[in-house]
Amino acid sequence: MDWVKIIHLLCVMGWMTSVFAVPRALIYWKREHAASGEFGPTGDLTVRLYRFSAGLAVIGVITGLWLAWSVWDFAPWTHLKLALVALLAVHYAWTGRLVMRARRGEFRESDLFLRIFNEISVIATIAILWVVVVKPF
Repeated sequence: MDWVKIIHLLCVMGWMTSVFAVPRALIYWKREHAASGEFGPTGDLTVRLYRFSAGLAVIGVITGLWLAWSVWDFAPWTHLKLALVALLAVHYAWTGRLVMRARRGEFRESDLFLRIFNEISVIATIAILWVVVVKPF
């Protein structure tokens, strides 16, 4: 079971890289697009990072469910963790919509919105870590 935990942690760390970096990268991509009017290297990097981490997210969720079932027998705290992870996944999917729009040259959101949007994922991650460490119930 230790290997499942290791795989889970590695995949979650990779996914979180994208969760934290892509909204911020959208700000730089937006500026690059405004200056050049083209897709550019920042856009390419942002799309690649988002796509790569989507696979890591799937593996992270599968191994997380495996651990919740086989190690913790779906203890009550795991339900809260899964709910928070589901909210973070919704945030990630929303980020994907922003990325797909940006690929078409549509940057509707302001820099301020994207900064606040980015911080929401940090708060969600802190909440998830708190639940895992404290196991409140």
